[in-house]
Amino acid sequence: MASTVSILERLGFRKASGVSEAGWWRTLIVGIVSLVYFTPVLFIIFTAFKPQTQALDVPPRLVPTTLFGLIPDKYAFVPTIENFGSVFSRVMTPGGSPEATGFDRFFFNSVAISSVSVFLALIIGTLAAYGFSRFPLKGNDTYLFIILTTRMLPAIVVIIPVILMFRVVGLSGSYVGITLLYTAFNLAFTIWMMKSFFDELSPDVEDAARIDGSSEPRVFFKVCLPQVVAGLAATFVFGLILTWNEFLFALLLTGPDTRTVPVAMNQAVSSGGRGTDWTLLASIETLFLIPVFLVTFFLQDHLLRGVTFGTVKR
Repeated sequence: MASTVSILERLGFRKASGVSEAGWWRTLIVGIVSLVYFTPVLFIIFTAFKPQTQALDVPPRLVPTTLFGLIPDKYAFVPTIENFGSVFSRVMTPGGSPEATGFDRFFFNSVAISSVSVFLALIIGTLAAYGFSRFPLKGNDTYLFIILTTRMLPAIVVIIPVILMFRVVGLSGSYVGITLLYTAFNLAFTIWMMKSFFDELSPDVEDAARIDGSSEPRVFFKVCLPQVVAGLAATFVFGLILTWNEFLFALLLTGPDTRTVPVAMNQAVSSGGRGTDWTLLASIETLFLIPVFLVTFFLQDHLLRGVTFGTVKR
């Protein structure tokens, strides 16, 4: 075992994957559990590369033939990327010519609306969380509970008054309306998350900065904010996932030009009245996973520190 670890270290895998610290058995168990949880996602990704005629084969075809040449044909499939092209342009009617599906705009809408709303919620919520943490009001816990109740109600309960308000002020089907709505619903989560991070900070450094003549904004931006970068990253990722996957508000409050991908999927799963095109649906879902996966991948270090912040006392 020791020789194996030393060989891995010589090959540049020193401390890689934490195997030497966690142990091989723990690593193996974690790998198996991760594979079990990731199997449905992997199945969707493989389905996106299958021909439509092989999507529902039993037993399922799970292995690309280009990767493994020794797999029996009944378990293998020939990969194709035509399904991804069909997401953005395909024949809409029998015998017709290819037409644009509009999914390029739907993906842009999802990225723009989700990112802007989460950024706005992060800015406003971080300022509010700092205020609740450092300048508590009388009845501070009551105010925080009232803020939290905005996330307790199911979306279906508040959707009718929201629709009526949007119609009155003329925000139905607009980018501004759906962005402000997502911002409002992300605020409660952001405030509670960021307040927990500010509460973990020692106020001694802030007091020292004030004694040196720093103003309150400078204390916030130069002293406190750099210490909660991990919290900002974790809050951003969780808020982005919640907004990225939201369906009900997007279904009822967006228009043809502002529709997001989850809503647009409903119109894309039918293949000329012949039933659900599972390969097309899997292709859309695969593309839909990429932005969130990339954000989580590049922020994984901050995310790990963020979700474990305050759990280990130094």
